[in-house]
Amino acid sequence: MDRNEGIFQHEFKVIEKSKFAIEGASDASQTELSELLREYEKLLKTTRRLVKHNDRSEERLNVLAQEAREKSTQLEQLSAQLAKYLSPQVYESIFSGKQKVSLASSRKKLTIFFSDLVGFTQITESLESEDLTAALNYYLDEMSAIALKYGATIDKYIGDAIMIFFGDPESQGIAEDAFRCVSMAVEMQKRLEELTDKWAHFGLQEPFKMRIGINTGFCTVGNFGSENRLDYTVIGAGVNMAARLEAAASSGSILLSFDTYNLVKDKISCKESERIKLKGISNPVRTYEVIESEDTESIITIKTENSFLQEQLSGLTGQQLDELNLSLTNALDTLRAHVEKST
Repeated sequence: MDRNEGIFQHEFKVIEKSKFAIEGASDASQTELSELLREYEKLLKTTRRLVKHNDRSEERLNVLAQEAREKSTQLEQLSAQLAKYLSPQVYESIFSGKQKVSLASSRKKLTIFFSDLVGFTQITESLESEDLTAALNYYLDEMSAIALKYGATIDKYIGDAIMIFFGDPESQGIAEDAFRCVSMAVEMQKRLEELTDKWAHFGLQEPFKMRIGINTGFCTVGNFGSENRLDYTVIGAGVNMAARLEAAASSGSILLSFDTYNLVKDKISCKESERIKLKGISNPVRTYEVIESEDTESIITIKTENSFLQEQLSGLTGQQLDELNLSLTNALDTLRAHVEKST
């Protein structure tokens, strides 16, 4: 007996007893009572069918609810995996509906960051692939954690190289984006120094050394590719400049373009480096190297509205210091004579 039969057991017994009672009734009332009993029995059967249908619907709803919970769990797991392939800002903008996944781009002023490891090709030749993979992943994980701390959009990893930009899909303003980018780069270099003793565990004979190039300029940012495969990235002359600055930077240094330097010079200590000729750019460009805070006391700066001169004394030899002292003394004498003549 199923659950419904148990529910209506009493009613069925009443019907059976009523049938015997009707047989003993008079002929006049027997017909009416039999008709009434048939109607009651039909109503009872209809009610039982409705209850059975309701039970089946409830069971179906329970099954559907369980399937929905399982699908939701699967989607959450898939979403967590997908998040590892996108920067947090891009992931959030797509899944919140702020950004459509389509072939679209826009022109913005961004700060672009490129870094790579010095001598990585030679490192790959002297290290087993498993150890190299472990070391590289550890390095990228450490640098990425710092990048996300500063709100960077991690564009891609290209072997040992990292491409990052600030200003899209979220921006704190052009100047603040540039400052955060350079601050991030400084912290990355410091973290790499702290890990100097770590690399021997991976079999490296020499610790990793990184060089960084940063540029601020107008770029085209958005989704590029095809309808079947998209890549959210940034392109343009500003990107090329950052990549070439990185290639021109010395080991352990952070090289800035003039545009980036101009945005951060009041907050971050820099010194002007030699003008360099970059591929694809006709005239030599002015570059600036970020300097450690402990070196700022050994820097002299001569600055006017239209000119700028900066020199780091700690990097000069004794002879170079004597030559600089003589040159500045002569320049100061000439300046004083000119001022006296003018007044």
